[in-house]
Amino acid sequence: MGAAVPTIRQLKYLIVVSETLNFRQASEKLFITQSTLSAGIKELETTLGAVLLERTKRSVRLTDVGAEVLSRALSIISQVDDLASITEHLKKPLSGNLKLGIIPTIAPFLLPIVIPALKLTYPQLKLYLKEDFSARLLDQLKSGVLDFAVIALPYETRGLTVNKLFKDEFWWVAKKGQKLSKLKEISIKDVDLNELLLLEEGHCLRDHAIEACGTRPTNSVDQAFAATSLYTLLQMIDNGLGCTLLPEMVIKSGALLGTDLIARPFSNKPPFRDIALVKRKTDSNKTDFELLSTLIVSEKRKYSSSLGASRSKSQRT
Repeated sequence: MGAAVPTIRQLKYLIVVSETLNFRQASEKLFITQSTLSAGIKELETTLGAVLLERTKRSVRLTDVGAEVLSRALSIISQVDDLASITEHLKKPLSGNLKLGIIPTIAPFLLPIVIPALKLTYPQLKLYLKEDFSARLLDQLKSGVLDFAVIALPYETRGLTVNKLFKDEFWWVAKKGQKLSKLKEISIKDVDLNELLLLEEGHCLRDHAIEACGTRPTNSVDQAFAATSLYTLLQMIDNGLGCTLLPEMVIKSGALLGTDLIARPFSNKPPFRDIALVKRKTDSNKTDFELLSTLIVSEKRKYSSSLGASRSKSQRT
């Protein structure tokens, strides 16, 4: 007879405790009693012959061994979840539960275009959305918490399957009256980096805007004014604090309406970000991945066509 091995239940207990570092909160999330949870963790430690958690009356923390076991547990549970979902997805495409992550600089502009078509075409699909920064979404994707994620490239996607969906060009945005606003199109080299306002660290759009300018603004407007969201950024620009670069999907959504802001496209080779759908390479659900990719591309194309050529004219309010 082989050596005893941990159970899936025990590994899930460890994962939830690691998320909360609180036995009471973890037991509530698992819908079990604290004594049941404590017994399950103790059984796991006995099976492995190692202490996984340091516990006091006031705190809980993972030991070094516990952290290593947690890493393996996340991978195992992810693969088990993939296995459990195979038959469901093989029965009928895009049906049942689908957990989709999406970053904040895409969600409010793409979801209203895609979700109506998704509901109409795949009525048996139950879509659960998670909006967060790219780094957090990809961590949850790799651990199996999410099925797919919509992110913006370039971004590190090692170990993931990537479907590029469409390009999203950057536009220059500022308050009316700035000298560049007199031009129909501007050159990226004409952007004053000292006036460039960006989102705060953590937003990949910040990094994409910096990359679009070809350099990091070292002497820009006081970065204590970095915005926490796109709408906050627009308010700051509308108050004359500088200029910024925004994706075309933001501009075309009508985000500048009711402001004194103007947007100008870039000439020659305009900077852009790639919008992409990603999944784990170990996830066998290729059919749903491809169907969702196709639907997003199709609906985005229809929406763009309804607005006319993307660079036909500059945006004014």
